[in-house]
Amino acid sequence: MLGTLQSQSMTAAEEAAKKTDPLKVLLVAGGCCHDYATQNELLKKGIEERLNAKVTVELSENTTTTARFDIYESDDWAKGYDVVLHDECSANVIERPYVDRILAAHRNGTPAVNLHCAMHSYRWGNYRSPVQPGADNAGWYEMIGLQSTGHGPKLPIDVLSTDSTHPIMKGFENWTTINEELYNNIRVYAGASALIEGKQMMPPNKKVLKKDPNAAATESTAVIAWTNHYGPQKTKIFSTSLGHQNETVADARYMDVVVRGILWVTDNLDEDGKANPAVLK
Repeated sequence: MLGTLQSQSMTAAEEAAKKTDPLKVLLVAGGCCHDYATQNELLKKGIEERLNAKVTVELSENTTTTARFDIYESDDWAKGYDVVLHDECSANVIERPYVDRILAAHRNGTPAVNLHCAMHSYRWGNYRSPVQPGADNAGWYEMIGLQSTGHGPKLPIDVLSTDSTHPIMKGFENWTTINEELYNNIRVYAGASALIEGKQMMPPNKKVLKKDPNAAATESTAVIAWTNHYGPQKTKIFSTSLGHQNETVADARYMDVVVRGILWVTDNLDEDGKANPAVLK
């Protein structure tokens, strides 16, 4: 009887938990080089199917590296949101006050999940070389936790766990993408921890083949998913550089990683990787 009562009590508690307010998610998407009109819909649908969440989309129609977002013009732009998903590609937006407003929300405690070309946004100065902590152009990299400057050809990537103990990684299984972009790693900042690495076989380029027609492909490796703790509040940040192709964003394995990143940054994953029932569908 005690077991039955406990079971009934747990069920009632879980049902009550699911009646709580949904997670308020802000998805900022747009800019250069990607089909954001489709990808924002895929992300919104994938998140809301898995979580008790309401995703608000801020989509720019600007398809260049100068894409800006009206929401960032306000100092309290992140007010009311539990987490912000940065999915913008705005490499040539370099106004310091604008970028500082974005970062201030995260320094003050609003968690972030950064996707793909967000790693290549808001960069200026000598960003091709490792940027030192505290430098004028370090702010965005310090929030993300890793500096990347580019990628190789679009080829399959082996997606491999490097930390099976992290709550985000519970239940994760290695897989191989379709043709995707492997973002390089120029610098990893203090506070960042790798979760997943990508391995990609790179064919020799024309210059190499000219010297050696029999040159073999070489393997490139980079961190492609990681966590970070940012600023005085130690705000939780999760990032993955995967996500160029629509088919990758639509892949359930990719979406599950993104969603578990959302759960972790919003403190809805326990140490064993179990999600808070209140936020699950």
